[in-house]
Amino acid sequence: MLRLIHTADWHLGQSFHGQERHAEHRAFLTWLLDTLVERRADALLVAGDLFDVVNPSLQAQALLYDFIVEAHERLPRLDLVLIAGNHDSGNRIELPAPLMRRLRTHALGRVAWTEAGELDADRLLVPLTDASGETRAWCLALPFLRPAEVTGRGGDAAGDPGNAYVAGIGRVHQQLIAAAQARRAPGQALVAMSHAHLRGAAVSEASERPIVIGGEESISAGLFPDDIAYVALGHLHRAQQVGEARIRYSGSPLPLDFSEVTYPHQVLEVTLEGEALAGVEALPVPRPVAMHRLGPAPLDAVLAELEALEEDPALARERWPWLELRVELDAPMPDLRARVDAALEGKALRLLRLERRLPRVEAEDGPERIDLEALGPRRLFERTWQARWGEPPGEDVLTDFDRLRQEVLDDDGEEGA
Repeated sequence: MLRLIHTADWHLGQSFHGQERHAEHRAFLTWLLDTLVERRADALLVAGDLFDVVNPSLQAQALLYDFIVEAHERLPRLDLVLIAGNHDSGNRIELPAPLMRRLRTHALGRVAWTEAGELDADRLLVPLTDASGETRAWCLALPFLRPAEVTGRGGDAAGDPGNAYVAGIGRVHQQLIAAAQARRAPGQALVAMSHAHLRGAAVSEASERPIVIGGEESISAGLFPDDIAYVALGHLHRAQQVGEARIRYSGSPLPLDFSEVTYPHQVLEVTLEGEALAGVEALPVPRPVAMHRLGPAPLDAVLAELEALEEDPALARERWPWLELRVELDAPMPDLRARVDAALEGKALRLLRLERRLPRVEAEDGPERIDLEALGPRRLFERTWQARWGEPPGEDVLTDFDRLRQEVLDDDGEEGA
């Protein structure tokens, strides 16, 4: 029997509306270490987005490396497998790899190709061992694939960069799976780990970057044949299975936006018997800092909700709950912030976001309230284009927009710490 813990999307170093969350991440990692020991885990799989930006702060990096060292000290036989997500720098993830291998930690940040143009699959296949040191499974550790890594290598969809990218992702998965099938011995399970958006999975629009370029928004779960015992996925923050019990997103361990406050944040304990999946158990992650989202409602109703919140003044300030207020207004209210601040005075709460919702210009069916942050950049671009030109943008225009946005996001991550 082999026991794995599957988690993803830690986003260490996240700036939450300008506030750092190191205390929350430290509390989660402490809980995770205790859980690994309590559950006698044989391996920990982290399916990407270890950090929130490609150039994380030193404090965020220290959280990860201190965790790896302590995990090895407490569980010397534990195998750790980490892959880069779309928020990570693959090169940065792999930089300390030679040192981390001494701690039984395998960090995969990018794919490589042989001179013959074939995927270098061997470096992405990680043996998973039980307490006696026997290899019981192979982890197919596939980091997030950027367009430059997979397109232009034969079989691309001519003239369609979006389809070429998706086709390239499919080819990499297929080549890696074929190599794993050839490598494993009878009785050994195959476990695939990937950072991707699978078709049919539920997305958190407010906090997840689109990672597929062009018109296609997802890849097919059919990439994973039946002899893959378990598929450990990262990128989507809502914990969920996709079609089958063996194909799972663990979800993020902490809410990364107020829209995720009701998600079942968890890690997954996966048990393998021989080549087969024996069971999956969700382990809820304690929330170290509460998160409250009040409204949308008129100001008096929001203030009443605020007054009803229970507080603990004895909490250290770094543990005070995060707060978002969404206020519906009939007209601009210049003193809104002052009224909210007065209501918050003396309360052990941290206001991060105050959203004002005003009615739009009258439409035929009445006023419509919109929230630009909830709308998202892509939809806002589509609406603006439609208003300017009287027709929706074509797929070629949207492909160019998606590419440009991804480049801006990546450049922003490289410049921020």
